Amino acid sequence: MERMTKKISELKQGEKCVIAELKGETRFMNRIVAIGLTPGCHVEIVKNQKNRPLLIYSRDTMIALNSKECENIFVQGE
Repeated sequence: MERMTKKISELKQGEKCVIAELKGETRFMNRIVAIGLTPGCHVEIVKNQKNRPLLIYSRDTMIALNSKECENIFVQGE
């Protein structure tokens, strides 16, 4: 059975997940891949507050994502 995926923005602080799928235009895909967010990458949600960038920790790096970027990043639980 395949695990359910959800948008990264739906997770709460402290939750850990794995990037399952990335969607979007070429410019977005280039930026996300360049900062190291690729399918299979493990991520921890550091801060997820309404109307603020989503702060995540992945590959020994803190990354801030705006809400538009979060709409195109789909994750699964670890």
